Amino acid sequence: MSAAALMLAAWAVEALLGWPQWLYRLIRHPVVWLGTGISWLERAFNEPSWPHAARYVAGALSSLFAISATTALAFAISRALPDTILGWTIEALLASSLIASRSLYTHVAAVARPLSAYDLAGARTAVSQIVGRDPAQLDEPGVARAALESLAENASDGVTAPLFWGALFGLPGLAAYKAVNTLDSMIGHRTDRYAAFGGFAARLDDVANLVPARLTGLAFAAMSGSTSALRTMLRDASHHRSPNAGWPEAAMAGALGIRLSGPRLYGDRVSDEPWLNAAAPDPTPDTLKRGLRLYLRAMVLLALLLAAAALARSLA
Repeated sequence: MSAAALMLAAWAVEALLGWPQWLYRLIRHPVVWLGTGISWLERAFNEPSWPHAARYVAGALSSLFAISATTALAFAISRALPDTILGWTIEALLASSLIASRSLYTHVAAVARPLSAYDLAGARTAVSQIVGRDPAQLDEPGVARAALESLAENASDGVTAPLFWGALFGLPGLAAYKAVNTLDSMIGHRTDRYAAFGGFAARLDDVANLVPARLTGLAFAAMSGSTSALRTMLRDASHHRSPNAGWPEAAMAGALGIRLSGPRLYGDRVSDEPWLNAAAPDPTPDTLKRGLRLYLRAMVLLALLLAAAALARSLA
C-alpha cells in the first residue's frame, strides 16, 4: 500500500470512529504518551539557572531526541508489520490516532450549540477546551471568533499537516510531524520558562507547517464559492503573528465575510494582534455554523486530492 493510500485509509478510520472514550480510558492516547516523555525531558534539562544559549541547545537536543525516538518507533512498527491486508489494517489504525479531523469538528460544534442557544456560559466553557485565552473575558462574538480561529488553525495542524507528511513518508513521517507539533504545543511558548528551551521546537514547527498551512488556506478558498477568501488570504495572512496560522485563518475570515484575530487576553496579558479582514463585522453564532460547513467541504476536497495522489501512485 502506498503512503498516500495508507493515509486515506487512516483518515477514513479516524473520521468514522475517532479515538473512542473507552479506548482512551483503557490505554490513553499516543499523543498523551508522547507528551509524558516531553514533560520528562523538559523537567530534566530545562534548568532555569543556565544561560539562554545553553538552555536553547538543551531544548534542541531534547526535541531532536523526542522526534528521533518517535520516528524510529513508527519506522520499526511499519517494517515489522506484514505486507498484507492485516498489516495494512493495523498500520492504518495506528496512523488514524495521529489525525484529528473528527475531534476538531466535535470540539468546535460543542461551542456552536450553546452559542446558538444564547447560552454564553456554556459556550465559554466549551471554547476553553480548545483555546488558551481567558473565556470569562469573551463576549458572544469573541467566543465565535476564538472557535473559528481554532477551527482554521487546527485544520492545518491537526489534519492537513499530518496527512501531508504521512503521504510523503508513511507512518514514520506522520509520527515525526506529530512529535514536532506536540513539542511546539508544549514548550514552544514565548515565556520565561520556554523561550530558550522551546525555541528550536517552535522554529521547527514553523518549517513543518509551511506547506500544509497554505494548502489548508487554499482549500478553504476553493470551497468558499467566492474570490473573497483568496483575496483576504493573500492580503492579510502575513499580518498574523504566526508565519503559518494566518493563511487558513485569513482564508476563513474572507470566506465567511467576518474579521478574525485582533486583540485578545491571555491571563493578565493583552496580546495586541492585528485584525484579519479588519473591515468586516464580527462573527455570530450562525457564522460559526457556516464555518463548520466550510471546514467539512474543505476536508472533502483534501480527501479527493489525497485519493488522486494514491491513485497516481498505484498507476505509476
